Amino acid sequence: MTELARSLGLWTAAGIGIGAIIGTGIFVLIGVAAGLAGPSVILSFLVAGFVALLSGLSAAELSSFITEAGASYIYTTKAFGAFPGFIVGWMKSFDYIIGASAVSLGFAAYLAYFLGITPVNATLVAIGTAWPLVLMLLNLKGMREASGANNLLVILKVSALVLFITVGGIYILLHGDYSHYSPFFPHGIKGMLTGASIIFFAFIGFNTVAMVAEEVRDPERNVHRAIILSFAVCTLLYIGVAIVAVGLVDWQTLGTSKAPLELALGIATANPFFLKFVAVSALFATTSVILSSMIGASRALFAMARQGDIPRALSRISSRGIPSATVVLSGVVISLIVLLTNADLEWLASIFNFGTLLTFFFINASLLRLRRTMPDANRLFRVPLYPYTPVLGLASCIALAFFLNINAIVAGAGWICVGVLAYVVNRGHEKKQGKRPGGGRGWPGDSPDAAPSAGGRTGSG
Repeated sequence: MTELARSLGLWTAAGIGIGAIIGTGIFVLIGVAAGLAGPSVILSFLVAGFVALLSGLSAAELSSFITEAGASYIYTTKAFGAFPGFIVGWMKSFDYIIGASAVSLGFAAYLAYFLGITPVNATLVAIGTAWPLVLMLLNLKGMREASGANNLLVILKVSALVLFITVGGIYILLHGDYSHYSPFFPHGIKGMLTGASIIFFAFIGFNTVAMVAEEVRDPERNVHRAIILSFAVCTLLYIGVAIVAVGLVDWQTLGTSKAPLELALGIATANPFFLKFVAVSALFATTSVILSSMIGASRALFAMARQGDIPRALSRISSRGIPSATVVLSGVVISLIVLLTNADLEWLASIFNFGTLLTFFFINASLLRLRRTMPDANRLFRVPLYPYTPVLGLASCIALAFFLNINAIVAGAGWICVGVLAYVVNRGHEKKQGKRPGGGRGWPGDSPDAAPSAGGRTGSG
């Protein structure tokens, strides 16, 4: 068996996207961004959401006619050839793993807080190392079980955010005090844009939906719908939370809080159930992000293994229809990174940001390329205002790259070098075994236009 089992419907696929998007960002970054932008953090969410949407729309069109596992890796391979595709797939798979490692530490910190344990490094590392292994076992049970657990977590955390918006919004309307919204731009437009650059990374999980396209029923219709649906739900929730949070608490106080939503909701209600439910929802959020990141990482690695870019032994599919080898690899590596980095969250986050912008850049570039090289593909969704939308997407990735710190660039470039070495070694091994690397797609430098699909329909007419 070389193809994954199709077990996901539209809403389950959208749930994976929502699970990947809504993480600790909204529970923590809202405070950090408010401290930089003031009440204009509301616009920061709009700007960040718009920038992320540019790449999201490009991914939606690509997913409507390329339905095999791999998302940005497959798109880049078809557009630019095997080697560029490998670099994007290599960074994206590691991006998922690094992101899950960072979020595992966030989960550990929240759990320690709720259990009343001193959050020293040893405690964070112990919890952060163990939890991904538990979720790895859940993943091995099958996609139906993993996506079901993810859907439950999504319902819980979305319910918490809706509760926050409802209770806080009613309080603001009843009291008629809108003084916290003024001055709206305490640090000018620059402060608002700086807040947007931070918030942007709270929108990036939509690519996970495209990553599992091969496991979605009727993928040509459902994958792009799931991407847009998950993005719309999360954007509305984010903006609602921002409006209510800055209306309840002055932005300076919000900017210094480590639990900004809990602080803000405490102004509107003293109900202990409401306060605890919103606070504990951070645990639901972090768990669902780890779970969906593990799903994304394992599928990215599986796609590369099936194409022969990394050892083909990793493309093994279990009797449950999941890529068991890469699920185990992802879970173990996530735990090892938490252990080896000794809870260095800043270092983990820097690499994650680098990989994300690289992935988004190539998603937009691939759309521009494939519109020319595959003009007859049966696209059930087309990006509006083409080519301006993907061009703006490219420009936004370049602009946001200037906000990366030097650690992100150095760590990202170093990991690419490791990937190039692994690629060359594996290609040499494939050649000695008499196999054509890339599953017949051709060597680097061959025309990507002639590359046949491996393991999924492209919908080309």
